[in-house]
Amino acid sequence: MRVVVADDAVLIREGITSLLRSSGADVVAQVGDADQLLHEVRRHVPDVAVVDIKMPPTHTDEGLVAAQRIREELPEVGVLVLSQYLEPAYAMRLVSDHPEKVGYLLKERIFSGEVLLDALRRVDEGETVVDPTIVSMLFGRRRRLDPLAVLSGRERETLALVAEGLSNKAIAARLVVAERTVEAHVTQVFAKLRLPESPDAHRRVLAVLTFLRG
Repeated sequence: MRVVVADDAVLIREGITSLLRSSGADVVAQVGDADQLLHEVRRHVPDVAVVDIKMPPTHTDEGLVAAQRIREELPEVGVLVLSQYLEPAYAMRLVSDHPEKVGYLLKERIFSGEVLLDALRRVDEGETVVDPTIVSMLFGRRRRLDPLAVLSGRERETLALVAEGLSNKAIAARLVVAERTVEAHVTQVFAKLRLPESPDAHRRVLAVLTFLRG
């Protein structure tokens, strides 16, 4: 997997790069601001860009804006956005505009090579990966018009884990059930949310988007 890493904090940037390289990823560029990020992504067209939300010059949402530009200009490039703090509005902004091949994680979760690589692989495969803290917050939120009301409790729980980017096998391990049971729950989720099979749509992504927007 070819990756561009963008973070203005040198130690974090080097730490992410070291984790990726030790796990077998090819980090083709490291940058410290959004302009450099866009330049290197256009130059290398990596599989995924790892992007800090807040970068120079204003340290507000430069990374998020750059991530959106990347998805618009180069839809084949996945984007994993990182944040120091829990900012659900930023996650929703990114996922709502470009639901496929995007992820949003808190930085505290990425300093495990296994977690980081798994998130990158799933983003590269076209899925949506959302930090479990945000998923938990949305899962517990009361909705006036809940599009997920048609789902059973276990189906909602399964969908929340899909939103975290977990595979059926990983969900089965988390829920301590058979993988075929998870497959059945996922199939029911697709059916109840009226997400028919289509070569032009990724149903797991569409289900996650319904969950996040609900």
